[in-house]
Amino acid sequence: MDIRISRLHFPVTTLGPGRRIGIWLQGCSIRCPGCISADTWDANKGQATVEGVMAHLAQWLPAAEGITISGGEPFEQPEALVVLLAALRNTTSADILVYSGKPIEQLAAVLRHATGFIDALISDPFDLDAPHTMPLRGSDNQRLHLLTALGIDRFSVYEPPCKAQEKSLDVMFDPDGSVWFAGIPQRGDFLRLQELLINQGHRVHISADKARTTKAHPS
Repeated sequence: MDIRISRLHFPVTTLGPGRRIGIWLQGCSIRCPGCISADTWDANKGQATVEGVMAHLAQWLPAAEGITISGGEPFEQPEALVVLLAALRNTTSADILVYSGKPIEQLAAVLRHATGFIDALISDPFDLDAPHTMPLRGSDNQRLHLLTALGIDRFSVYEPPCKAQEKSLDVMFDPDGSVWFAGIPQRGDFLRLQELLINQGHRVHISADKARTTKAHPS
């Protein structure tokens, strides 16, 4: 089964409880203004197969406490997503969290085919102008859905608002020297980091949405 992948990483510690595998799918037509993952919008990149992804994840699955699937928009590859979820569920007892920029009401058909595969789902588009107080969410309009007993056990702690000091980011380094982040930043965090690095003489390439340049993030 073909699937478009932006990146795979382990461990990720900021997108759910414990040490997690991060799977970012490639391609998104929602394109929320201010998105920090605009590099995942292009649906003509990242060609892979579910079998190849599972082979790559095999090295990490024994140590993974959870799996987070984001993007891009995972539900724009519905058949591949369900096949990937089924393969993961048959391979590991780790919890599975999936992000979507679509309302859950639009995902009913896919979710029926994925019953029991997704433990927690965060739905709805990112809104740059909405408050940002809820854990795991980029804006407070986004909803956390606990879909299984495991999801309730692992993710109920993320239902109340969080304190600013509780938010954090994972910093990743790719072989080509690029630096990127996983997690949900505070508003303006990446802009402040960009300014700091530029003032220190570094070149910063922005891969975020340019619609509102005052909110652009380096990665």
